[in-house]
Amino acid sequence: MKNYIVLALACAVSASAQSPFSAETKSFYTQIKNTLIKSAEKMPEENYSFQPTPEVRTFGQIIGHLADAQYEFCAPVKGEKKSSTVEKTAKTKAELVAALKEGFAYCDPIYASLTDTAAAEKVKFFGRDMTKLGVLNFNIAHSNEHYGNLVTYLRIKGLVPPTSESSR
Repeated sequence: MKNYIVLALACAVSASAQSPFSAETKSFYTQIKNTLIKSAEKMPEENYSFQPTPEVRTFGQIIGHLADAQYEFCAPVKGEKKSSTVEKTAKTKAELVAALKEGFAYCDPIYASLTDTAAAEKVKFFGRDMTKLGVLNFNIAHSNEHYGNLVTYLRIKGLVPPTSESSR
């Protein structure tokens, strides 16, 4: 875990020298995107229906929710109205992993083209005005929140989460 944190901070510091706000956001987005994809790929198919209690989502539903969320957060920044229903429709690991990658592929050019100037522009998000940077950072925070869920599910199934692999 230490190596992951040091690498994350080094990337953020290096990138922030060029364009501080947008570069840091791009760096953290890339990190969580890669971590979530690795988590989705790591969990065996038979555990995609696993849920620790009936009140929470299954592992697969969380992956579907994260795929859907990429459109929810990135569409307003792109100036589009786009949604997804992966959480409700996709059932297999292959469908969910592919949908997660597609969701990130939709967001990738939005993060890649972000500049500090564009980051300050306002967009409507859930009925209120927010900066593009705020919306994209909210996406990162939301993704990290659900990575925390995935870590628990992976550990319960005896698997080492991606961010803990390098510290073993």
